[in-house]
Order: sequence, then structure tokens, then C-alpha cells
Amino acid sequence: MHSQSLTAKRIFLNAGMVIIAAMTFSAAVRVSAQDTDYASERRRAMQLLDESKILEALPILEKLAAQNPRDGEVQFFLGFCIFARSRDIKDPVLHKRERLRARGYLVRAKELGVTEPILVQILASIPPDGGEAPKFSTNPQVDAAMNDGEAAYTRGEIDKALAFYARALQLDPKLYEAALFAGDMQFKKGHSSTDAAQRSALFDSAGEWFTKAIKIDPDRETAYRYWGDVLLEDGKDDEARSKFIEAILADPYNNLVFNGIGRWAKKKQVQIGHPRIDIPATVTSKKAGETTITVDEQALKGSDGDGSAAWMMYGVVRAGWLDKKDGGRSEKFARAYPGEAAYRHSLAEEVEALRSVVESVQTQTKEKRIKTLNPSLDNLVKLNDDGLLEAYVLFARPDAGIARDYMAYRKANRDKLTRYWLDVVIGG
Repeated sequence: MHSQSLTAKRIFLNAGMVIIAAMTFSAAVRVSAQDTDYASERRRAMQLLDESKILEALPILEKLAAQNPRDGEVQFFLGFCIFARSRDIKDPVLHKRERLRARGYLVRAKELGVTEPILVQILASIPPDGGEAPKFSTNPQVDAAMNDGEAAYTRGEIDKALAFYARALQLDPKLYEAALFAGDMQFKKGHSSTDAAQRSALFDSAGEWFTKAIKIDPDRETAYRYWGDVLLEDGKDDEARSKFIEAILADPYNNLVFNGIGRWAKKKQVQIGHPRIDIPATVTSKKAGETTITVDEQALKGSDGDGSAAWMMYGVVRAGWLDKKDGGRSEKFARAYPGEAAYRHSLAEEVEALRSVVESVQTQTKEKRIKTLNPSLDNLVKLNDDGLLEAYVLFARPDAGIARDYMAYRKANRDKLTRYWLDVVIGG
């Protein structure tokens, strides 16, 4: 498991700036009529967080949380600040106590409706008893340098933090977080600079650090996403889009990964999304060899002339992948996944089922039985014709079984996955 603190920290550096701005505005509207001082102090706390002055923001947030215990965003940021500060506490008892206190505020924020993915990740990193912060490295010198960097960052000492992260990478050239955090600090310095030339140089330097992180581990999404944030702020929107897509390809089942492309779309005023395909059929099996195929009657009422009868094939094909009556694997599943002893819903099964629907539509079209094709079927046919049906299933319709096929498909079809995002999710 990767260290969780790197993800938590970043909320105040790029993605978090958008969150902070949105929360500040909404809260000001909500409370200004009741308490102008509260709104003013809240904006001040958010500004300090934007400036990485976590320790200065913390007492303000504590005061705000006591004044209005139902402000979920304040509870969230207070929990994060305590969590960040805990890394600088050497006493193990106090360290654990602060992590537990941070967890309490974060749990409260969740109860109050805060839904940021980062909240879930931080909570997952703090066990109910507080636990201990994960180590960055088994090498004491490397771990100490990283913790010193984190402590400096918490105090708002960006240059010192950068020096510690650089030192850690020098000691361990394979430490992903060291390169990632160093780039993060360069971005933060660029974000705060008012000198155009210096700002650009710092952004370029951040990209160089992120390049190092990607070389260490190209299958982690964070460096791509952070780099995209830098490029987006630097006005290099097309390059930012490419990095955000690379982040998605690296880890598509991590909710945080979509924040970047969402910010890009908002800036460009572009509507993005997967094509809508409503499948009116389900396949269930409560006992080996016994399968129930259900087709939504309402969906088929307009089947005369729109091709909807093709959905019958979806259930028929999927049923052929389920276990046989004796409990053994079906021939289709065994042939596709010879090394797996137990059935699971798979990419191969879903694609074959959807492709059989397309083939039925094609047959109906040749026989001139379709007057106006159902929109879902029209989208499905287009994806199939463009060779992007697998990409659609992996990104838009994954379950635990299908997700297991992602890495192998990506290894051989990265170009198709990229094209799906560019031409369908964004371009569509």
C-alpha cells in the first residue's frame, strides 16, 4: 500500500485549491446573514491553507468548529490539519492521540455530508485506534528526511521541505514520494509567485520532478495528475488534458483520478461523459446450471422498428458463461481464462454479450426491420464500429470481475483506451 499522506497533502496544492474556493464561497453565502465574523474567519482559514500555512490555519479552524459544529467543511479541514501536524509529533502516545483526534473530525465531516474522495482515503489510513503513520522507507535516513520534509511543509516552509525531499531521493533514487513531493513544492512556489518568468520556470521544474516520479513507477496515477494540474494552471490546456488522461489510464478505479479531467473540462466549458447505454436485460443464477434472464418489458414496448429486440441476445450470451449444472466452469469461461478455477464476470463475457446485440442490430438492419434505431443501441453500434467496445466496458461498466482484466488489456491496447477518452468521453 502506498503512503496515504501524499494524497492527503495534495488537497491544498492543486485539486484542493478548487475545493477550497468552492467551499469558501458556498459557506459565505450560507452564514453571512447570521454571522459576518464567522464567514470572514472562515475565508481567512482557507486562504492560509491555500498558502500552505497549515499550523496558522489550525487554531482558526478549531475556533470555527466549536462555533458551528455543523459546518462539515470546517470539520473536514480541521481533521486534515490535525492529521498533517501529527507527522511532526515524535512522542508515540501523543502522535497516536492526534491521529485519533483527526479521525474524529473527519468522521464527523463525513456524517455532515462531505463527500470528497480524499476524505475516504484519509479515513482509510487511520485505524479506529489512531494507529501509526506509515513509513516512507525502511531506511531510517530516508524516512527521517521525508518526515522532516512533511513537517517543514506543515509549517509552510516550502524551500526547506523541497530540500528534504530532494535529499530523500538522493538517498533512495527509487522513492516515488520523494520525487512527487519535490515537484509538488515547486508547483506551490510557482503558484504563489507573481513574477511570470519565475512562475514559468518553477512550473517547468515541477514537471521535471514529476517526470522522475513517473520513471520510478509509471503505473501510479499521482504524478500524471499533479503534472496536469501544473500544466492547467500554466495555460497549457492540451498538455494538461493528456496528463490527466494518462492518470486515468494508470489507475481508472481510483475516484481521485477523475478530479483532474473534471477541472480541465470546467475550465474549457466542455461537457464530458460516457455514452449512455441502458441495458434492459439482467442475468442471475442462484444455483449452478439454473439461469434466469430478465428483460425489461417497458424497454421492449417500443421495440417495433427501433431494434430493441436485440437486447434478448445479451442475456442469452451471458448465460452461456455461467457455471454448468455440475458446478464446473462453462466451456467459454474455461477457454478464455484457463488459469482461473472459479467463474467471475469478465471483460470477455461482457464484450461478447454486447457484440451479439450489435450483430442482431446489423441483421435487423439488413432485413429492413429498423425504422429508427434506439439511442442506446446506436451508441453501442458506434463503439463497436470504432473498436472501442472494450474500453467502454472497462471504464463505464466495470465491476470487480471486469476490473481484473484491465491491466492485461491496457498493456496491449493503450492507444484504444486513450482514443476512447479523447474521442468519446471528451470528443463525444
